[in-house]
Amino acid sequence: MRDQPAQARWVIWLSLLVALALTIWPLPDTVAPFRPEWSALVLIYWIMALPHRVNVGTAWITGLLLDVLTGSLLGQHALALAIMSLVVAGSHLRIRVFPVWQQAMTVMALLGLYELMLILVDGVTGNLYDLEWRWAPVLAGMLLWPWIMFLLRALRRQFGVS
Repeated sequence: MRDQPAQARWVIWLSLLVALALTIWPLPDTVAPFRPEWSALVLIYWIMALPHRVNVGTAWITGLLLDVLTGSLLGQHALALAIMSLVVAGSHLRIRVFPVWQQAMTVMALLGLYELMLILVDGVTGNLYDLEWRWAPVLAGMLLWPWIMFLLRALRRQFGVS
């Protein structure tokens, strides 16, 4: 007996693959510093919505794929996403009942934690660069959160992902 439709898995993984593709999508130089952390935003949604399906292991795999795609230190994004996912999984019941604007502020804090972990790893490895622009994706992610949340919720309901 199956407890989950087969389509549920592909919707989650397809949304994560789209997030990875958006991460490497070329942008003009003027907009590139404001590129949101797509993978982190999608993971935050899925962990809040389905913590029994999407968890720290999913975040770790997504982070390793992100490391390979961006050519960064192997494990850097995996570590940052795993730590962020632990925080989301531990408080997903509280975050889900927040109004959208409060969720956006919480997502900003979560993305700030993610970015801080990346900065710490970069600092240890001696790769510090443009610290003032490192916080632009956090702001962009906070502003995009309501649309991402509503889009992924509509997909989850349309395909019966549970």
